[in-house]
This record gives sequence, C-alpha cells and structure tokens, in this order.
Amino acid sequence: MIRRLVSGLAALATLGLSATQAAEPLRIGWVAAMANAPALIAERKGFFASEGLAVELKPFGDGPVIQQAMASGELDVGYIGAPPVYQWFSRGLDSRILAKVNYGQAAIVAKSGGPIRDLPDLRGRRLAGVARGSGMDVLLRGYVLKEKAGLDPDADLSLSQLPVGNMNAALDTGTVDAVFSWEPFVSQALLRGTGRVVFDVNAAIPGYPWYVVMAPAKTLKDRPEDLVKLLRAHRRAIAFLRDHAAEADAIIASEFKLEAVTAPDGHTVAPEAVVAEARKRLGWSDELTAADRAFIQRLMDYSRDLGFLARPLKVEQIVDDGPWKRAVEQN
Repeated sequence: MIRRLVSGLAALATLGLSATQAAEPLRIGWVAAMANAPALIAERKGFFASEGLAVELKPFGDGPVIQQAMASGELDVGYIGAPPVYQWFSRGLDSRILAKVNYGQAAIVAKSGGPIRDLPDLRGRRLAGVARGSGMDVLLRGYVLKEKAGLDPDADLSLSQLPVGNMNAALDTGTVDAVFSWEPFVSQALLRGTGRVVFDVNAAIPGYPWYVVMAPAKTLKDRPEDLVKLLRAHRRAIAFLRDHAAEADAIIASEFKLEAVTAPDGHTVAPEAVVAEARKRLGWSDELTAADRAFIQRLMDYSRDLGFLARPLKVEQIVDDGPWKRAVEQN
C-alpha cells in the first residue's frame, strides 16, 4: 500500500514537472518591422494562445542583435532576415530557417523632382543605407548596386549608413540624394510627395523572401511540438492579414504608432492608408518555395563575395521545413 502511494506521488510529481516545463513560454525575438506583422497579429488576435502556446514576444531593432540573444540562450525563436541566420551559422550558431514570413519591402527612394530617375543616376551621388554587413546592406551592395546598377558601392558613389527612421528627413534636407529604405518609410515619402521610387526590389524580383521564422537546433530538439504550434498560429496570422486587410491594417498602424500623412494637395492620409500603400510593395506568405531558396542562396553568395561570410554555404544547410509541413498537415 505504502509502495503504491509512493509510486503514485512520484508519478504526480513527474506530471507536475512536465506541466511546468510545458507552460514555459516560447521566447520569440522579432525585428519590430511592418513586414514582420504576422508575429504581432498572432499575438494580438490570440492565435498563439488558441494553439495552447504561451509566448514572450520581444521586439528588437535588427536581426544581428536577435542572433546575439539567441547565441546566449535568451531566445528560442526568431522572426528575422535570412542573412543573420546564415552569417551566425557560419560562426557556429547551429540554427535553421523553418518558414517564410514576408516577401518584398525594400526600395531605392530619391527626392521627388530631383535628378535621380534610374539606378545609373546614382553614380557620384550620396546614398544612405543601413549598417554595413547587415542583410539590407548585402541586398543593396550585392544585388541593387553591383548586379543591377553596375556600380562599385565603394568607389562609384558615396554610401553612408543611417537608421531607417532618419532617412526621409535626410532626403528632405538634402543630406543625401537617395536612400535604400523599406516600409512604411517608403510609403510615407511617396504619400507626402517628397520622394519617388527609383527601384522597387519586389518589382524586380517578384515575391522575393525577406523575414523568416528561425530556431536554433536546441529549440528544434527540445520543443518540436511547440514549434509546430507556433507555425500553425503563424499561418493563421498570414491568412488574417490576407482575408481581413482593413482590420489588420488598423492593428499594424496602431501598434507601430504610425502618424497621419499630409499629401501634397493638403488632404490627410490616415495611418491605415499608409499600411495599405505599403502592401503594394510587400506581402506575407509562410511557404519557402524553390525560388525563395534560390534567392537566399544568392544572398549567401553576395555575402561571400563582399567579404561578409568566412566560408561558402549552401541553402540546404540552414533550411528545415519539416515542422512547417507538419503544421500544414494539421491545419
């Protein structure tokens, strides 16, 4: 009798421990950008919770900072660009891309009415991008400038780095002649009439992938079921963005604290309309297609050629869509 009681208590203790472990939130680091809206929508609409998944959604300014937190064990999942994933993989952080988050978002914007009307016009001009070696910098240097414009980013123009939130002001004041920006900043410049799109990356490479859902090998090993739950919620968030655009745009405008824009004719453009304008250059999808993988491989090759990657890598080394396939099957 006593032996059975002890065994029962031990079993209860084990169950209690398992329940405690299961209740531990999945710590998600995300680049707080409009293109990463599925992470925000999944939390605000309760999609994570309805999957029985507790999460801690932690905003960050960029992917490399998220990868630092991942490497130190502070995060379990990331919503970041593909370049930080493969760059840190090359340094020893064993992690995988699980699914796509969005496509599109980036564009070269020049001052409206100014002399820059096409990419070759950037020669000898002042262009602002973001931090050297970042994913956007790789895209700018490797694809936009070298491949499409035929320009040497270090010799044929003056390339500087600015926070993206400061780019429109720098354009307005003439500090720079053009910027490599993303949404909603591109749309704000267009709607105000102060900027014009010189080169839309999504028009040149329709549907190109940018942000992805990634996880280190430890999370894949220790919490595989939670990753499937997360990816189911992720799919629901993307469906919501597609099927309930007006409500989703209002959530995005509110959460990112977007302000109304004054158009050239004096009328006021509501924050939700800024998001609707941004949808012309970005969208959301969770499937990593063959074309997406090929584009990520191109980014890897650009990084290698630019000296940002110590060794060559293949996209197959950093992609694991097994959890995504399970999420699709269960939806």
